[in-house]
Amino acid sequence: MNRTTVAPALEAGAATSDDALWQGAAAVLDANWERDHTVPSRTLYPHHWNWDAGFIAVGLAHHDPARAWADLRSLFSAQWIDGRVPHIVFDPDVSERDYFPGPAFWDSAAMPGRLAGLTTGIVQPPVHALAVVQMWRRAPDEVELRWLYERLAHQQRYLLERRNVGGVGLASIVHPWESGLDNSPSWDAVLGAIPVDLDMMRKYRRQDNRVANSDHRPTDADYARYIAIAANYRDGGYLDAGLIDRHPFLVECPGFNAILGAAEHSLADLAEVVGADPAPHRERAARVTRTLVDELFDPATGMFHSRDVRTGGLSPARCVNGLVPLILPDLPTEVVDSLVAAASSERFGIGPLPVPSYDRTAGDFDRLRYWRGPIWINVNWLLWQGLRAHGREREAAVLRDAMLTLVRRGGYHEYFDPVTGDGIGSAAFSWTAALTMDLLTGS
Repeated sequence: MNRTTVAPALEAGAATSDDALWQGAAAVLDANWERDHTVPSRTLYPHHWNWDAGFIAVGLAHHDPARAWADLRSLFSAQWIDGRVPHIVFDPDVSERDYFPGPAFWDSAAMPGRLAGLTTGIVQPPVHALAVVQMWRRAPDEVELRWLYERLAHQQRYLLERRNVGGVGLASIVHPWESGLDNSPSWDAVLGAIPVDLDMMRKYRRQDNRVANSDHRPTDADYARYIAIAANYRDGGYLDAGLIDRHPFLVECPGFNAILGAAEHSLADLAEVVGADPAPHRERAARVTRTLVDELFDPATGMFHSRDVRTGGLSPARCVNGLVPLILPDLPTEVVDSLVAAASSERFGIGPLPVPSYDRTAGDFDRLRYWRGPIWINVNWLLWQGLRAHGREREAAVLRDAMLTLVRRGGYHEYFDPVTGDGIGSAAFSWTAALTMDLLTGS
């Protein structure tokens, strides 16, 4: 195995179990490498996923830096003319029958804005600039950085300008899948207003329930809405102008926008390396932070909440995306204190297990169903980054230990039972393996 960068903890003579954990993670990443990109898993996710690639690159920077740069180059080679980076780039060698909705449903080949490859027309959280900063620190490649920098900045402009549907300076997501938190209770109020047509699920065949436990996946009613929303956006030519008048799902997600703001901070750092002006990135980052606090923070709950752009109402659900703004380094101290208190409360509880995706005390908390309760390593990794950025070293250390303990016990699973810590979903999941490597370094 190519282990280009050895974890400092291992060089210092860490326990054999940590060495085994590192080697197991490396094996997952090696097994999931496909020509010029990493698939999330070999079971349920056979294509190239957008925000997965960002998290995976963080781990590859430790394990195989050349592969990390190649993975993001492959993803951004499919960037559309308007700057959007699609949430899936489809592998042409994978049968349409093996994943739904596939390229035939999305029909992006007919769209004039598409540059290369078969893709979806929606996006995901722009974590890539955060990953590139870490890649540059560990394995600098000036040619690749210069190639990526302009494309990363173009992605930001698309999200901050064309997706500013609400007009306040936050990006709107047009589909739950764009958030990365597919079936989170954060979307329930908006989705509840969209009629359910279960006949749609007789027209289309879900593939996820054929390889995963249906009790762990979104319901058919949820999926029918997802397909209807995607079809509406597709049939509008994936155009963002006029969405407020014709599209049923428009939400300002605090997690998505926090990552958007954090990406501007990262781009400011990268701009200095490539000789660009970092000031506009810093100005945009500060503006996103101010707007998030003004528009989506609820002092009554001490958290951020998603907002229905059409009605202006905040979701009452306390979900993990409401804690993700911790990653913003310029967040006001009182807001940081409030988020840390919420993350440490019985609702989420940092340690002995990591933070779940939904309020543990909620009546509809579901420990097994996807984003309605289970623990995900990627969002906990973001929270870990945020805690350290704000000098909360004690909480950060507890969260890091909880994540590593979870993976030692449950394996490199897609997500985990928030009560028992058992692994759920795909068993050899790439971002869990990749971020485990980063956690082992403690860097």
